Amino acid sequence: MTDHLVRTTWLFPLTFLCFFAPACQETQNATITDLSYRNMDFAVNLYRRISNYHDKNIFFSPLSISTTFAALLLATDGVTHEEILKGFNLQQLDRANQPEGIPQLFQLLHENITQNGSLKLEQDMAMFVSDKLDLEKTFEEQMGKYFEAEIKAVNFSDNGQSVVYINDYIKGKTKDRIKNMISTLDAETKLMLINTIFFRGDWKSPFNPNHTKTEAFYIDNYNVVNVQMMYKEARFFMGHDVFLGAKILKLPYDHGVSMLILLPNKDVDHTVIDDEINAHRFQGWFASMTEIKVEVHLPKFKMEESYELHKLLPEMGVSSLFTNTANLTKLHKDEDLKVSEVRHKAVIDVDETGTTAAAATTVGIIPYSLPPTFIVNRPFFFFIYHEDTNALLFMGRLIDPTTN
Repeated sequence: MTDHLVRTTWLFPLTFLCFFAPACQETQNATITDLSYRNMDFAVNLYRRISNYHDKNIFFSPLSISTTFAALLLATDGVTHEEILKGFNLQQLDRANQPEGIPQLFQLLHENITQNGSLKLEQDMAMFVSDKLDLEKTFEEQMGKYFEAEIKAVNFSDNGQSVVYINDYIKGKTKDRIKNMISTLDAETKLMLINTIFFRGDWKSPFNPNHTKTEAFYIDNYNVVNVQMMYKEARFFMGHDVFLGAKILKLPYDHGVSMLILLPNKDVDHTVIDDEINAHRFQGWFASMTEIKVEVHLPKFKMEESYELHKLLPEMGVSSLFTNTANLTKLHKDEDLKVSEVRHKAVIDVDETGTTAAAATTVGIIPYSLPPTFIVNRPFFFFIYHEDTNALLFMGRLIDPTTN
């Protein structure tokens, strides 16, 4: 069977300003679930910031982004540290007497997701460090302990060689799917922290390629495109969020991961739903869907999306990290350090055999009666998540399947 992958990566360099501007064992599962819940709300908050800039396709990995900023918690102090906690919705998980508690939770979550080795989810972290920068020993040890981060020495003054070296690392970790992530580096860059996540999922109930045919996809009332529409009739979990005016369908992959599709009704504009999605509503969907026989029509699509998070995160309260007030003293005693940029890039490919890779609202959830259809021929939202922990791996919005 063909391998299908979802891949994403993101990175940020640190530069000198003078050159340019654990829970106890019995409560562990509940705490991991709480972390997943809060990461969902962060994901939706970030999604809203992105959607404010355009009405196009969106795709990113909340887990990848949150994991790397959890690592940054080990490097920051003061206001910068507090802004990350608040911006990533982690402040209620922070304990004054447990400074390593949140990184440890991310470590436990990753172990929980990949515990039996059957799930094809690979998450890696690496630090590319200037040979002129000496990291604090405690920070270096914590990065290895909680994130298994590789530390690689780089001569950033050799721009060409550094770019090739870092791009080759990203390309290898994402199985050649993400290439040329960076094109240039400032010679005064001191450190780059890179996180990659790679997911390969085969549908538990694959679509038959012989049933795929060309059908219309309605971008809006005025624009229609032709897509390769897959077809499958099988038993799936399905429901309807009455409050949102949207159908919900769960398409499971092998090994405990599923894609949840939120399809607005024909008379509902998808932009109206943007402000109503949250973690509480997610939980309502999970709990209230009913398994029934359903005809599914789903377009094949590929997406490759990139984001400059240093332009989005200040809108979420994470601002001092990118200014001359940044406090990165736990990474290096020199206070003249800041994060110059944060980039995130994600790729997804969905076809017949799988995915190439990421108030009392529950009252309005009702099951569908037989025999329903679920025809995804208009803009929709999708979420790829780990079922046991409800950890959100990837999130997206598809407006136009013909745009890669």
